[in-house]
Amino acid sequence: MHVLEAGEPGRPGVLLLHGFPELAYSWRKVMPPLAAAGFHVVAPDQRGYGRTTGWDGAYDGDVDSFRLLNLVRDAQGLVAALGWRTVAAVVGHDFGAAVAAHCALVRPDLFRSAVLMSAPFGGPPMQDIGAALAALPRPRKHYQWYYSTRGANADMWHCAQGVHAFLRAYFHMKSADWPENKPFPLGSWSAPELAKMPTYYIMDLERTMAETVAPAMPSAPSPWLTEDELAVYSAEYARTGFQGGLQWYRCRTEHRNGDLDAVAGRTIDVPSAFIAGASDWGIYQVPGAIEAMQRSVCTRMRGCHLLEGAGHWVQQERPEEVVRLLLEFLA
Repeated sequence: MHVLEAGEPGRPGVLLLHGFPELAYSWRKVMPPLAAAGFHVVAPDQRGYGRTTGWDGAYDGDVDSFRLLNLVRDAQGLVAALGWRTVAAVVGHDFGAAVAAHCALVRPDLFRSAVLMSAPFGGPPMQDIGAALAALPRPRKHYQWYYSTRGANADMWHCAQGVHAFLRAYFHMKSADWPENKPFPLGSWSAPELAKMPTYYIMDLERTMAETVAPAMPSAPSPWLTEDELAVYSAEYARTGFQGGLQWYRCRTEHRNGDLDAVAGRTIDVPSAFIAGASDWGIYQVPGAIEAMQRSVCTRMRGCHLLEGAGHWVQQERPEEVVRLLLEFLA
């Protein structure tokens, strides 16, 4: 496992888990301040990503190794390798939030608190709604089921604009910089309701993700993601492709996470918090999830914070506010 690390060993440990299409590098702006505040902070490239090795990146390969509880085992193994007896907080963003939530759910003795970012934990399992979306007057498809198709990796890895330009447009379109990101709660998990989301979530049926985000290419780099910073992502994904991260989605859409039945109905009983951008559609993509998380799933929730001026990449778009909230929570 490739990790980024800040702070002195022996201090309380904070584990940071990234999402898709990201890397440990996504935490670059929050790691030094957390370390300066007295924590030992570690962010890995998770299974399927970046410079962590040993995973099967073939579409017809070992998909089951990417099951959610195996990703929790990866986190446990890393904690053991670091010599930590407990983790002060496990912090997960995007798909990493699901891993962080299950870390706290399965091993509350080890992971003593949890902060989830951008992806609420607590909604019902997502059901395949592809046929209903395809039957809409404007035929659509759900991005997670698209990400599960054989062609999705090549669509992004070998897209006409190249990986760097694709990622620039993708990061921009899901950020607060894109003016059309004005999310609101959806009424139900139904095709007409889901179709109210932008096309990077509910895609046009015949378009790839690279084609979807291309028109949103900004005229200049964002202050929160410079060309040099973006080049770290694009160099890694140009080398590895995207299939490793896409396998996580396949485990969800192909119902490979059956071992989660063992923890069905459990609540997260360690202190928890939620942080997201106010311009992030991700907080509403599963109708009812953010409400259930606060109402019943997280029994010791200390705060649900939606930051103005931030979209999906909240720890990169508004790192100072994220650091402040994390330190208040950890205190």
